[in-house]
Amino acid sequence: MTGISATMSDRRAVWAFALGCLMVTGGVLLHLPMFLMARGMHYHLSGMTMGGDMIFGMGLIIAGMGVAAYGLLPRNVAAQRAAAASITISAPEDAELGPAHWKLMSVLVVALVIDVMKPASLGFTVPGMIGEYGVPKATVSLVPFFALMGTVVGSVLWGVIADIYGRKASILLSAVMFVGTSICGAMPSLAWNIGMCFMMGAAAGGMLPVTYALLAEMMPNRHRGWSLVLVGGLGAVGGYFAASGISALLQPVFGWRILWLANLPTGLLLVLLGAFIPESAKFLLARGRAHEAEAVMRRFGAVVARTVKPVSSEPRAHLSGAKLIGKTAALSIAALAWGFVNFGLLLWLPADLVAKGYSVELSSRLLAESALIAFPTVFVAALLYSRWSTKWSLVTMLGVTLLGLFGVLWLETIGQGSPVLPVALLIIGSNGVLAVLLPYVAESFPLGVRGRATGWVAACTKAGGLLAQTLSIAALVPSMGVVAALIMLPTALAITLVAWFGRETRNADLRDLEPAGTN
Repeated sequence: MTGISATMSDRRAVWAFALGCLMVTGGVLLHLPMFLMARGMHYHLSGMTMGGDMIFGMGLIIAGMGVAAYGLLPRNVAAQRAAAASITISAPEDAELGPAHWKLMSVLVVALVIDVMKPASLGFTVPGMIGEYGVPKATVSLVPFFALMGTVVGSVLWGVIADIYGRKASILLSAVMFVGTSICGAMPSLAWNIGMCFMMGAAAGGMLPVTYALLAEMMPNRHRGWSLVLVGGLGAVGGYFAASGISALLQPVFGWRILWLANLPTGLLLVLLGAFIPESAKFLLARGRAHEAEAVMRRFGAVVARTVKPVSSEPRAHLSGAKLIGKTAALSIAALAWGFVNFGLLLWLPADLVAKGYSVELSSRLLAESALIAFPTVFVAALLYSRWSTKWSLVTMLGVTLLGLFGVLWLETIGQGSPVLPVALLIIGSNGVLAVLLPYVAESFPLGVRGRATGWVAACTKAGGLLAQTLSIAALVPSMGVVAALIMLPTALAITLVAWFGRETRNADLRDLEPAGTN
């Protein structure tokens, strides 16, 4: 646990973080007796009264999160932020791929699997909530709506938190929130479920951009592209497979609530994995820990450079112009289109299949099999991204998604045929877009705005789902054919804009993105 000890060496209090973790875990455990008492009712808790132990447990969780956040807070934050403004890091552009890189990639894959499985579980819990609470689907749609709203907030908020706490500590804090929000599985009312799922989404939303930004700065140039795509793709596919696997194995026994209670062990696992995640060298330098910063970068084959920006320089000059606006718009629209597909069409598809005569079990199995189908495509996407073109790989994956949407539209139009091929194309295309999109964003913007740009595009992926779930709440979801036709419009627009404004980043030096006088 030396990695966590090093992270905590310049924080407010090591004991506070440890105590906060214990308080949050204890608060969650106090909710389990009520869940276990409902075994004879297939773990239905609707209408039951929350006992004093659960109320105390909720207070313990809230207080524990605050104590853990205090323990992780660096000393003298103002001086740290001032120092960070005058520091740049020489990225490991020419380093060899070593054991440190492989270990980091492995740990981040597991972290992303844990992160992705949270929102991926939404589709598997909705049928159970409809049955237990006896409310229409439009009402239950408030749960995924607020969960996705939390991920949008988290995507932006955690970028700011990472600047203050450091990337590694922000991941640890996110993991503590994962643990706390597992009580969503023990809430007896739908209103409590909605509130807890918002917090769960806020915790999950920031993991992806923080992880990508950390990986982009640590990986050598010639390996950076495929490693970003591979880690992101495996994390996405693994998260969906984990969610569908837990649903298939445990939901028949413990009901839908087990999908949220799984946050307890997975969140604690993520805390332990924090020992193997390196801290950002820039953050360490800003804290005056030069020797640790140099040691971290040496492990990843690079050295640290400190540069003071001239007073006369214009560090934001590179943030203007039609090319930047066009590039940002292209990537934002691509992210929105992905959100429409992933948190809209694919989330509605199981219910649509049931309405067409398929069983719930068969629908769940279809999603699990679709995740397995998408698994090898992650390696194909990584190969195309690293060996062919970063820009055109993204365009290709958007094109595959467009073909899948056209297939759904065609099936709905003719009224017959198997959905296997269109669904397979949607899974392959959407997972390919997710695997390529955020790494491409991380390689397309300068260091000073990379975290914000990645966070913004990540927020757009959730915003697309948020708009889709708004239709569910309003009971305005049209037929799958109409949905597919509507999503085809932003998808086609994204293809056009990325082809026109996108920048080829294959074999590019990230330092070339920096404005003159800053490197």
